[in-house]
Amino acid sequence: MAIRDEQTGTLTGLTDQEAKEFHSIFMTSFIIFTVIAIVAHMLVWFWRPWFPALESSAPVEDVSSLAHTVLTTFIV
Repeated sequence: MAIRDEQTGTLTGLTDQEAKEFHSIFMTSFIIFTVIAIVAHMLVWFWRPWFPALESSAPVEDVSSLAHTVLTTFIV
């Protein structure tokens, strides 16, 4: 059980203004990180899709052919 700050009555000891400022910085950096991650995933997808069966018109027959397709795609 955490000890509360006797002056502010909060667990962190931050004032309301400090907590709002921290939340603002946290949300901004989280959004920037998420956008960078989405862009990175899109660039990797354009470079080399990680679902090779979806890019070909031939359906995957069984697990062994799927494994062969995946392994040959990612090893090369």
